[in-house]
Amino acid sequence: MEALAQRLSQLDTHVEGALRVVMFYDTLMRRRVDLPALARASAGLAECVAGIRLHGTGRTVRMSPDGKEAAAPLPASATLPITLDAEEIGTVWLERPGEPGPLDDVLLDRFAIASAAVVERYGPARTTMADPALVELVISSGTDEAARDRALRLLGFAADLPVRVVAVRSELPLDQVGGLICPARPVKAASVADVGVILATTADPARFPAGVRAGIGAADRPDRSWREARTALRFTTSRQPVVHYESLGSLALLAQVPQNSVRDNADVAAIARVAGNPEDLETLDAYCTTGSQRRAADLLHLHHSSVARRLDQLGRSLGIELTEPTGLVRARLALIAWRLLND
Repeated sequence: MEALAQRLSQLDTHVEGALRVVMFYDTLMRRRVDLPALARASAGLAECVAGIRLHGTGRTVRMSPDGKEAAAPLPASATLPITLDAEEIGTVWLERPGEPGPLDDVLLDRFAIASAAVVERYGPARTTMADPALVELVISSGTDEAARDRALRLLGFAADLPVRVVAVRSELPLDQVGGLICPARPVKAASVADVGVILATTADPARFPAGVRAGIGAADRPDRSWREARTALRFTTSRQPVVHYESLGSLALLAQVPQNSVRDNADVAAIARVAGNPEDLETLDAYCTTGSQRRAADLLHLHHSSVARRLDQLGRSLGIELTEPTGLVRARLALIAWRLLND
């Protein structure tokens, strides 16, 4: 009898603890926490590191009991899959030194259920193409911050993740471009007016495929980043198809010059006259890009003496001494301004 009483006492304690765990996660879900907050609360309850990983995005969140991001990982002491609509979408785990705790199985079960609910509520959705209306809310300067944050959550971006905005003109479908530049993290794309918009947590210029021109914004706010991305897109060329706004520096000011002023400039007008000859335009572009006759010759697969003769003729046509530093600067600025005018 004493042994049975002891077992029932232990069972009652376990049931009481399990109910407390269930109530704890019910409270969290009523508060509409995101994944980092959920992991942080779970680590505090378990008194050890708690982690979440989503298979579709590769995103991992690990929190320690002190509420901070966990440092070097320990082997997981217990794991459980996260399932949504009968599909395994990720994993939750605990990193407990020593033996698992008596309530770890209950805690992990509720942790996994809560994680699935957060993903279902806030995304990320499994498709790259997004509702253009939501994307416009994110990038519009007239959107208030609360509406912008809600749109980002609906698109699958957590509050603690940066969002890069990319303006794209592409021969490839936008979803393919988005998947290539940001393969393991949230990315959404939509066409707005005549420009493709990609929202991504990272945007590696080296991952853009051929046939794509893209401008990458730099600002933290998506609306400002969108303006920067569109400006950077205007500076793209066949030789430089991807431009990051940060790389433009003071050149970005050229995009703000009124078009009438650009047309009336003598150097720009001279570029317009020679632009009818593709060979001359290609030579001038190669020289302005490299700043060197020999490097321009390498780009054009010509002998440097041939490039020198072409530049001498171009200089006379433009009225600019191209071999002088000042002349090179004038030609480069005029060429960029002419392209902006014809964008």
